[in-house]
Amino acid sequence: MAPRQVRSEGSWSSLHQSEASGDNIEDGYTDESMGDASDEDDQRSLMASPTFPTISDVHRALHPLQATADRVGKQVEQFAENLDRISTEKRKKSHARKDCRHVLGLVEAYRGIAHNTVKSLQKLHATERQKELFGEAQRRLQTSSRRSQSGSRRGKGGKGDDVMTTVEDLKRWEREEQTWDLLGCMLLVDYPIPEDQRGEFDSAFLPRRPKDTVEIHCYSSEKEVWHSFLATNDQAWERQTVLKWLQRCADNPQQDIKDVVEELESGAERGGLWAHSWLYSKEAIKGQKRLRSWKTALEPNEIGLSDSLLNSEKTKALVTQLDPDAITRQGRNLERQDYSFERATWLACWEMLRRGKDWEFIQEWCRERVEGWRAAAMRGDLQLTPFSSNSVANWQSRILWRKTCAIAANEGGIDEYERAVYGLLSGYLPAVQKVCRSWDDFLFAQYNSYLLHSFEQHLKQKLPARVPIALRDGHGPLSFSAFGGQRGQSGNHIVEKLKEMNTTKAEATEPFKMIQGSIIAKNFERFILHHGIKLAEAANGDGESKILSPMDTRLLDGAVTASISMDDHDLLRLLTHMIFIYQDLDLNFSEDPHRQAIENIVVAYIDYLGKAGKQQLLPLYASRLSYERSISCLARQLPLIQNSGERQTMLRLMAQYDIWVPGVLSSQLKLIKKDTTPLTVESTQSYDLKILKRLDDDVVKLRPIRADFLCQTMTDNQEDLIRAFEWFLMLDGRWKYTMSIGAVIYKHFLRFGAFAAARALSKTVTFSSISLRKTQVILGRSVDLSTVQDEGDDDLDEADLVSSHDTGQGRDQERRHSSSIRNDKQILLNQARSFRDFEGLFVALDALEDWRHSAEDAKNCKQQTAIRMRELKSAMRKSYQRVDASIDPLLHDWLQNPRDDIEMDEFKQIRRNCLPEIILAYIYVLDTSSHYLSRDLLLKGMDLAALIANNESGLAACFVAADRMAELVDAFACMSKTVILADDMGAKSGKSKRTRNGETLGLWTVRAPQP
Repeated sequence: MAPRQVRSEGSWSSLHQSEASGDNIEDGYTDESMGDASDEDDQRSLMASPTFPTISDVHRALHPLQATADRVGKQVEQFAENLDRISTEKRKKSHARKDCRHVLGLVEAYRGIAHNTVKSLQKLHATERQKELFGEAQRRLQTSSRRSQSGSRRGKGGKGDDVMTTVEDLKRWEREEQTWDLLGCMLLVDYPIPEDQRGEFDSAFLPRRPKDTVEIHCYSSEKEVWHSFLATNDQAWERQTVLKWLQRCADNPQQDIKDVVEELESGAERGGLWAHSWLYSKEAIKGQKRLRSWKTALEPNEIGLSDSLLNSEKTKALVTQLDPDAITRQGRNLERQDYSFERATWLACWEMLRRGKDWEFIQEWCRERVEGWRAAAMRGDLQLTPFSSNSVANWQSRILWRKTCAIAANEGGIDEYERAVYGLLSGYLPAVQKVCRSWDDFLFAQYNSYLLHSFEQHLKQKLPARVPIALRDGHGPLSFSAFGGQRGQSGNHIVEKLKEMNTTKAEATEPFKMIQGSIIAKNFERFILHHGIKLAEAANGDGESKILSPMDTRLLDGAVTASISMDDHDLLRLLTHMIFIYQDLDLNFSEDPHRQAIENIVVAYIDYLGKAGKQQLLPLYASRLSYERSISCLARQLPLIQNSGERQTMLRLMAQYDIWVPGVLSSQLKLIKKDTTPLTVESTQSYDLKILKRLDDDVVKLRPIRADFLCQTMTDNQEDLIRAFEWFLMLDGRWKYTMSIGAVIYKHFLRFGAFAAARALSKTVTFSSISLRKTQVILGRSVDLSTVQDEGDDDLDEADLVSSHDTGQGRDQERRHSSSIRNDKQILLNQARSFRDFEGLFVALDALEDWRHSAEDAKNCKQQTAIRMRELKSAMRKSYQRVDASIDPLLHDWLQNPRDDIEMDEFKQIRRNCLPEIILAYIYVLDTSSHYLSRDLLLKGMDLAALIANNESGLAACFVAADRMAELVDAFACMSKTVILADDMGAKSGKSKRTRNGETLGLWTVRAPQP
């Protein structure tokens, strides 16, 4: 899915400038999240008059997803703004370097947006989140697998924002921040930037790989060997990077270790006394010593001690000494409260290692509790201790220390968290896995174990002489496997295994964990392919989707996928921007069905932006799609934009991002026409027009016009089709193309009987408005071509021909210029002939319906006063004049200018089905109007008969083809009867007026001679 090269420089600023300049002043809607000041102003006005509907209320009614957009509005805008800042030139330059510096800044910007959002939400939901985290810690201590319940309190979404948020929003943004953090780290692993060129990428979150600058020898310090190991072993560096990320994820600032331990130690009933170790067991031991007057340490084999030194329940023997291994050495127990204290303390040690706390923190924490031996036990950790070249611990002591920790993890300890701590320090996997409760924990345990095991192997290969003899031969008590019989696995195998484990199966299929797993396993392309297919399946679940086409689900091949839908807008946003980042790293998305599935994610996000009222962002995202998909995607979104200013901005942005605007507009029309379903199969290609009523009797008389024969209702698709054509009005030039498209839409409406929609189109996008708009570019000035005759003189007079020359040469130039303009106008008129003919048809039909209403008012009038009659006659005269003016173009060469043979056949069918009905309706209008206005109107009927009889008009052929010639003859017969019986009703008394050609009805007037 290689994106086209776009001109992105200055695009975002130009968007803001267009808003500031007032381009959208006609539109009441402005994007609220584009400026903080407008947010505050809108909020103040809302609070000042809460009972009145605001613009925001209207927006939410117009945009069904406006509330969702408001909730994350600023984040959506910020993501788009940062995406827009990646210029084409920058991407070209970075491709040659094969590093990630051209996208790393974008990843860091997205992580920063998520981080700031988390901070804002923490202010609202900190208490709820702390309760959840503490509940997780309690369940760890109790080894319970029950899942926590999320908080339900809702809070304000921030200053100047009335959108409510929940603690779930906070958790979601925390996971997103972690995901961007992981992506940035893994990009530096897979696409490293040279250290001397890191420059701006100096964040504490981004790892810095040690340099292999020191030659390793038998006297090298452990720090030097460890750094050399990470510098030369790519897999080890990757695992170290993932471990550090997992530690940052676990180190939630809302859950301080001190607070957790304080809560957990409440079960120890110590009253806040942390620094006295096994307090209750110590008191029992002291009591026995005082009772026996014993000055030395008690031994477990003292006579009677097993019966007297018991716990408070008198069920178990207590330890006699207080050294750390007394419990396991003596096989005795502690008081219940001390057990609680011990478990809470080991859990705290586990948490400190799991969160990646440094040595100073651990040492200080243990010192405060007089538990320095625990810090000493953890001091040998390679990743924890600040080693120096003069470290007192030699190599063998370090290696043996790790093996000793492994033995303690395998066999010793009174609590699983104690064994887990030693398991982390030694890399002994089984002990650590027993306390793992989450996907992160299991991944951390696996990577920690494999990393330390790899380091042990590195030592044996590079410095075998410094490995203790007891560890060389693979036999003896120190030779057990650190993996507990399991084999070392790659990141991909580990991630896939977590999807199958009962403990992690549910969490591993959550969207964020699957995304993080795909990044770690380096199979993001496969992940996004499967979820693009799954998204298409979800979109078409309740019927065929207009946004995403169905895909073959067999391509999933049984893959485990997360839940994804068109409504998961945050997830779609995250995946969309990740796709763009991998796209800029030259990940191959160009082949179908991969490209289609992957682009499904982007298209779904674009659809969300459109429905949420973020239309100005659409071209930016569509420009990253393939050529065909960008056109079809935007074509689906354009009907949502109805304001003139927003349309102008959209056209400008599409051109700026090199999106072919005419292609988008044409595709929009095709898609809407495709969505329009004919009412019946027979209506297809029928072009039927029914204006007149059907008479039941056999009496020969004129058929009256039906009431509301044009209908008054339109479907949503028909309205969208009209709005789609309105876009062509704003397209500079493209005259012939626009006229052709308009004619196609009229034919489409006529074909399916959508007369109300066609009438609306004739009023909304008139030939006159198109002419005034487009001739400015074509002819150099705005001209209303609807007032220009096709073959005759135009509206260009001497006053229009501005010239500064009085010479003959100047007049010749004016004549040539005038002739050129006339020729251009005639060309434009010829190209618009079909469009004007269709527009004229529905103008005439609208005039007929308007006349019918006037005639009906006159017929049903019960108040026969002179004033009322004058009003009715005036209304009828106006409506008749409109009918007469609009019918006349239909009688002369109407639809006689086809482009090809196919259109010629269409036009013949339309003329056959429409003209007889219109002419018969016109005859009825003339006959009826003559009774109210003047009997001289009947002369029009005679002229009409003569015109039809003229073979060159083609009108008689239409009646013959429609088999309605007999009906026409009957209509003229009825009119002839009206002529004979006509009196002066509705006309002035006296002789009939003569027309300019001398016609008069006086011939038909029979008067009795005067005696």
